[in-house]
Amino acid sequence: MKVLVTGGAGFIGSHLVEALVARGDAVVVLDDLSTGKRANLAAVAEKVDLQVGSVADRAAVDRAIAGCEVAFHQAAIASVPKTIEAPVETNAVNFGGTLNVLEAARAAGTRRVIFASSAAVYGDEAPLPVAEDAPVAPLSPYAIEKLCAEHYVRVWAPLFGLETVALRYFNVFGPRQDPKSPYSGVVSIFVDRILKGEAPTIFGDGEQTRDFVAVADVVRANLAAATVDRPEGLVCNVARGEATSLNQLYATLADLAGGAPDALYGPARAGDVRHSRAVVDRARDALGFVAKTPVRDGLAALLDWARSTAG
Repeated sequence: MKVLVTGGAGFIGSHLVEALVARGDAVVVLDDLSTGKRANLAAVAEKVDLQVGSVADRAAVDRAIAGCEVAFHQAAIASVPKTIEAPVETNAVNFGGTLNVLEAARAAGTRRVIFASSAAVYGDEAPLPVAEDAPVAPLSPYAIEKLCAEHYVRVWAPLFGLETVALRYFNVFGPRQDPKSPYSGVVSIFVDRILKGEAPTIFGDGEQTRDFVAVADVVRANLAAATVDRPEGLVCNVARGEATSLNQLYATLADLAGGAPDALYGPARAGDVRHSRAVVDRARDALGFVAKTPVRDGLAALLDWARSTAG
């Protein structure tokens, strides 16, 4: 099967590309390399068609999606601070880029689009644990962009017969998440600081919680979403269904590393959600997906990888 992965040179996208190549798919990657890296695809570089371009460019999307049966739309500017600083620019990618992918898929006869959405759409208003039918109350332009794009993804199914699935990622972590990137997650930043013997800064009191899920599990969710029968605009949380505070996260990493400096604390950041934990029943029932990697095991694997690539 020929497939497209937008953002396929990025953190999550590159892991997905490797899994698709491993199962024998012909993979086209569309990535503008603003945060993605060719090095992330080094293991499969000779087996994929990497096209450098942005999802905000409809012509680039049309070229990349030609002949593809399924499109995995991972590309995004995934930084809350960036969307606050430059909402017009990020909207063109996160919202406009998704519409480009949907319309290009429709024009090319692509059967299915799997969209990487975000738990950020829920905001702080939904009762915890949060299910997919909970009220949404986005707190940042990033969350608004993801939610608006998600509506397009859902509606394009009944309107045009395009098979669509939106996966609401919670806090994804794992190898290749660049701690130097402004889009980086807290886990990779903690690991980077620990390996350097430096104290990280936790914004707020550290008691804010997140539902952390390993990137390998996120890949499995995407593969399941590509094969489920008649998804018809399906929306699923992708998470473990467990809450971990940032203080607990750092303490676990420090323990795994054999010690670390005490964390520093700074002001809470605008647009950050206080608590997050998912109901994961729909992903289990509709996709047959259950996250398999315990957070501690995933952190241990990430520490091993970070040590092996430090230089």
